[in-house]
Amino acid sequence: MEKLLIVEDGAEIQKQLRWGLGRDYKIIAAKNADQALELFGMHRPKVVTLDLGLPPEADGVKEGLRCIQGLLQQNGTTKVIVLTGHDERENALKAIQLGAYDFYHKPIVLEELKVILSRAFHLAGLEGELGRLQTALEKERSGFFGIFGQCAEMTEIFTTIRKVATCDVPVLLLGESGTGKELVARAIHEESLRKDGRFIPINCGAIPENLLESELFGHERGAFTGAHGRLQGKVEYADQGSLFLDEIGELALPLQVKLLRFLQEKMIQRVGGRDDIAVDARIIAATNIDIEQAIGNGAFREDLYYRIGVITISLPPLRERGDDVILLANLFLRRYSDGFGKRIRGFSAAALEALRVHNWPGNVRELENKVKRAVVLAETPIVEAADLGFIEPPPNFLRADPRFDGLTLKQARDQLERELVALAIEKQEGNIVKAADMLGVSRPTMYDLMKKHCLHVPQAQV
Repeated sequence: MEKLLIVEDGAEIQKQLRWGLGRDYKIIAAKNADQALELFGMHRPKVVTLDLGLPPEADGVKEGLRCIQGLLQQNGTTKVIVLTGHDERENALKAIQLGAYDFYHKPIVLEELKVILSRAFHLAGLEGELGRLQTALEKERSGFFGIFGQCAEMTEIFTTIRKVATCDVPVLLLGESGTGKELVARAIHEESLRKDGRFIPINCGAIPENLLESELFGHERGAFTGAHGRLQGKVEYADQGSLFLDEIGELALPLQVKLLRFLQEKMIQRVGGRDDIAVDARIIAATNIDIEQAIGNGAFREDLYYRIGVITISLPPLRERGDDVILLANLFLRRYSDGFGKRIRGFSAAALEALRVHNWPGNVRELENKVKRAVVLAETPIVEAADLGFIEPPPNFLRADPRFDGLTLKQARDQLERELVALAIEKQEGNIVKAADMLGVSRPTMYDLMKKHCLHVPQAQV
């Protein structure tokens, strides 16, 4: 059972909290700041509730604020929830600036307080897991080659990487931009028998088509204007190693033919050359497009797809990775706090809600940039939603809509997601491709959302 420290000098309120919370937590109670600090050092609870008005100055907040500072000096990750009156908002905000996790207005409604406590303990657990991950990071330099995640999808991907790495076959990585496809490609290389060879990445969508062939396969002197000497291409540089073809869906059809020949024969010819050159390189490709749709449109060769996609790994978008958002946010926060020499302890409750609710179209890359921005701009030890670039919602904003009455944030988000998916399917008369376009998601993601919410195409469209 989790330990909860209650710092409260009022006998009636302390009795109420003991009675209401005693079944869920092991209660440790203190009546003043010194006793609280002593008990905290003995029991090390993850969460503390604290009344700012403590003796000997029960009418002021000096002792309460001192207690917060003392608790966080012992353990900066402790979640301190300040219990305060409605007319003491300014003092509660001072507590937040000192590092308190959240505040709750009296009179106490136990069911509401239980929700806040549950979230605080959940976050403390995530941060504890992050600490264990960072220990592993120090032991192995970069964790699982710089990839972090606890959700079922990422755990399965880690298992798949280990399985496919030692089998020398082409791998195709599918996923939205920013989901970490290059990190996965590097992990496959580093776990493979080719780890002593080079890992050569090339972005097929970032190089003009007229230069990409030379960049990939090299050229001979005089092959075209400006070709003053022989140049080895990326494919040759990857000999005995791995070649990572990012955004392979952008590759022009003539180059797809030439790449297909290399995959079949393990031979290339430089631009302007006639000699066949043997190259032993593993191909790892990635794309963020709907590859099946590209094949149907004639933009991508089906035979090449079967060659590069012997093993296919789909990376989930960040919005579908649950609590990985908070895990990764805390990882980035510690990384950039240390890098920029700033003492930042964590995120405010509003910032955490904003992180959970945001749709993350840019995925992990967007999250990292927002946290880096927050570390630079934050003026207190606690990152606020505004520091992350979010506009904080008004208080009780979900209660303005009766559909969300009594729902947790996750329940409200799931309900709204279900309604939007159902509405898109209805508006597009059961056309899943058009419904996916309407929502700005891929067709596979659309089917996943339908399965998640038990939605079906209208009977007339089947």
